[in-house]
Amino acid sequence: MVLNAPILKSNEQQVLDEKSQKLSSFVPRHIGPNSEDIQQMLKVLGFPSLDALINQTVPQTIRLKQPLKLPEAESEYAALTSLKKIAAKNQVFRSYIGMGYYDSITPPVIGRNILENPGWYTAYTPYQPEIAQGRLEALLNFQTLIIDLTGLEIANASLLDEATAAAEAMSLSYGVCKNQANAYFVSRDCHPQTIDVLQTRAKPLGIKIIIGDHQTFDFDQPIFGAVLQYPASDGTIYDYRAFIEKAHAKGALVTVAADPLSLTLLTPPGEFGADIAVGSTQRFGIPLGFGGPHAAYFATKEEYKRLVPGRIVGVSKDAQGKPALRLALQTREQHIRREKATSNICTAQVLLAVMASMYAVYHGPDGLKQIAENIHSLTVLLAQGLKRLGYSVFSESFFDTLRVELGTRNLKDILTASEQLQINLRVFDETAVGISLDETTTPEDLIDLWQIFAGTDDLPFTLEELISPSLLHLSRTSTYLTHPVFNRYHSETELLRYLHKLESKDLSLTTSMIPLGSCTMKLNATAEMIPVSWQEFGKIHPFAPASQTQGYQILFQQLEAWLAEITGFAGISLQPNAGSQGEYTGLLVIRQYHENRGEAHRNVCLIPTSAHGTNPASAVMCGMKVVAVACDSQGNIDVDDLKAKAEKHSNELAALMVTYPSTHGVFEEPIQEICAVIHSHGGQVYMDGANMNAQVGICRPGDIGADVCHLNLHKTFCIPHGGGGPGMGPIGVASHLVTFLPGHPVVGSGEWGGTRLIAGGETRLIASVQEGGEEICNSQRIGAVAAAPWGSASILVISWMYIAMMGADGLTEATKVAILNANYMAKRLESYYPVLYQGKNGLVAHECILDLRSLKKSAAIEIDDVAKRLMDYGFHAPTVSWPVGGTIMVEPTESESKQELDRFCDALISIRQEIAEIESGKVDTQDNVLKNAPHTAESLITSEWHHPYSREQAAYPAPWTREYKFWPAVGRIDAAFGDRNFVCSCLPMDAY
Repeated sequence: MVLNAPILKSNEQQVLDEKSQKLSSFVPRHIGPNSEDIQQMLKVLGFPSLDALINQTVPQTIRLKQPLKLPEAESEYAALTSLKKIAAKNQVFRSYIGMGYYDSITPPVIGRNILENPGWYTAYTPYQPEIAQGRLEALLNFQTLIIDLTGLEIANASLLDEATAAAEAMSLSYGVCKNQANAYFVSRDCHPQTIDVLQTRAKPLGIKIIIGDHQTFDFDQPIFGAVLQYPASDGTIYDYRAFIEKAHAKGALVTVAADPLSLTLLTPPGEFGADIAVGSTQRFGIPLGFGGPHAAYFATKEEYKRLVPGRIVGVSKDAQGKPALRLALQTREQHIRREKATSNICTAQVLLAVMASMYAVYHGPDGLKQIAENIHSLTVLLAQGLKRLGYSVFSESFFDTLRVELGTRNLKDILTASEQLQINLRVFDETAVGISLDETTTPEDLIDLWQIFAGTDDLPFTLEELISPSLLHLSRTSTYLTHPVFNRYHSETELLRYLHKLESKDLSLTTSMIPLGSCTMKLNATAEMIPVSWQEFGKIHPFAPASQTQGYQILFQQLEAWLAEITGFAGISLQPNAGSQGEYTGLLVIRQYHENRGEAHRNVCLIPTSAHGTNPASAVMCGMKVVAVACDSQGNIDVDDLKAKAEKHSNELAALMVTYPSTHGVFEEPIQEICAVIHSHGGQVYMDGANMNAQVGICRPGDIGADVCHLNLHKTFCIPHGGGGPGMGPIGVASHLVTFLPGHPVVGSGEWGGTRLIAGGETRLIASVQEGGEEICNSQRIGAVAAAPWGSASILVISWMYIAMMGADGLTEATKVAILNANYMAKRLESYYPVLYQGKNGLVAHECILDLRSLKKSAAIEIDDVAKRLMDYGFHAPTVSWPVGGTIMVEPTESESKQELDRFCDALISIRQEIAEIESGKVDTQDNVLKNAPHTAESLITSEWHHPYSREQAAYPAPWTREYKFWPAVGRIDAAFGDRNFVCSCLPMDAY
């Protein structure tokens, strides 16, 4: 017994270790069904094991032959500890670099109750507006904020970043202008990243970018538009009225990229003639986050409302005549207009726009003005002190930014002193530096700055000796933010209640599953979200020097390596900050590849008719001609038609855009043959990664034959949708395309030469900004596609945490369970709603399409009737009428439990029984629970009830609704009324 004791102890310890590991494992926290549930679902499907199901679902020819080579999975605590060590390698300096990015203060009530609140960040895009009234109201506030500050007539619900918004303004101007010009004027005083993104966007469209001085441009060369920075990148406030008058005389549209906080003090662009205003709302309480995510804005005249990119929230009315909000006009226009779409942007930065709007609600017009005046006053004091020290300031008209001429002072001494005080400055050249102040700046900060320039701690003056008169010569005289919503919630108590009231109107993942096909609404774990709020990630300027961002660099390197392993690609770019941006970037890389090989004539892009609408829109933005490829009766790509089209366009073939598994939710068997056909004709294969959640750990795009693939990190890799943004869309590329991945003008390689950005003592080269726009970079890289070098860098921590906690086995298990859940739901529902497309073994991938088209004929039931009735059961509808009209596409994800899957199936089965009563004639075809859905509490407590069904049936159609009832805030919304009576800013308070 004594001899055996150590062995028994060892075995016991091994069991304890295994139990401890299992208890601390994140994988069962992420995956909904437990082992018993999985066995029950497999029994329903007739499979003995999960692997047996996968073997019959995924073609063997593309299956991975070995596990992914990723680090071992860590527990939540261990992963957070590891990431904290990485974060500690970042150094948080005071950054006065500016260039469109400023430190700001996020009011804690907003940080805790929006940014860190799953009730806000797990909601989906408000395509079902009756259960999204809270977000829509917050976005309407955002639009009103922008309309008021810019002095223009309409604004959208946000865009990706300021540079992208400027590019969208150029595209709108190009489409509207009638003077036949193909040149666009860009002021040399715009931010460098904006100029570079404009050049990237212009090149494939054949637009000539003219970079120059707006004060000397003589309009001899016809232009269709222009963009100006207000205040300029170096801080100067110019009076642009004369330039705008000349531009308008030539038929050109003028865009002004304006800092919205400055517009509380400066004349709005709309008042001095601008046609479009764009900018970033980052300084409205949004962390720097090394570049994002931040909400850009886009405002213009009402006559261009149908050409505005992104989304616009509009006011309409519901079935009871009550004011109600919904997305207006061109919502998801890509699916309707496809290659004729004016933009491929189908996302916004909703969560960030909500935060920015609430920052304005909290501070109100007086508070915002006070913040702006304080910044300006400190800037004036800074200028006074610098002059006392013998320095000159480039402009006497500024808001928050100074260009300081160094004179005889050595630049190196300035930088050495700034580094010692952990301060970052912008350097224009050897003779001038820039200083941009912000909301966090204090008088003590001014003393530090003066000491840097004085070269000593002993200043020849005191702060009290200086004066700070306003130096704004374009002072604002018009009022703004007069609506009660911006003047009512200034105490934390009031704002807290307002935020909670809006949150309670929105259905999110905190309420129920959101089974949207193609959108992958999976768990956004709290452990993944926590690091987003860490200051080591949040307070870093995107152009801070590499010596201060070692933590971020480690994060990027590890995440890129992991994503490369998961996808089978040689290189990853993290710059694209949306899925649509990833599509566009991937096609630009392909275009650059062909051009570099002397085959710039290759401009035909083959796209299946089933493709997501952004695919053709992205192709056209890249200067490509879209040729549609047919699908067969099973929803698969018609290989014969593909071969015929590839043969016909062989000499001009640039690419094929293909989604895998298909948009119809099936693993297409001939995918490798399809890729080979394209390659045989000299084309490249672009894979849309929207359905990557069905591939991870099972197969890889790079192995299948794709050359490029974008990854929706807000789908497969757990970044939350945030009500319609943020998102991230990095791309992976094969080895022959790595050299063409996006560059950036501020953190480019040394071969670029030109203007330098020197911060904290470190010199880095950036692309030069030259008049005439001549490109001097010898790199093969495409230009920047986003304003920040690594896109929305701060939310990359979410995907890092997800992969670190899941490990190779966990990620693979998640994929298998996602496929299991989809097939289980399809099996349960197929006798009630036909499953439209299936693979050769009668199985689907991670989503399925249910065919409801026959119900229109049998019971006069439209697809929207089912979608709205689901709200009465407490569910968000699946994706409706896409990719096939009259169908719903269901994607359960791996995160939903069997109990939740059954609950949703029970709801759809119950609704089918309600439809059967209509079909049998027992219930009226027009006055029934589906046609009148959703039912609000207000509609049910009326004194008179004239419907042929009971209030109980309307309100409590399932047992669980008695335990917890999510009430839609409004009845069914009349979208057509809203479009006929277009309103996109706040209504009077009594309307609510």
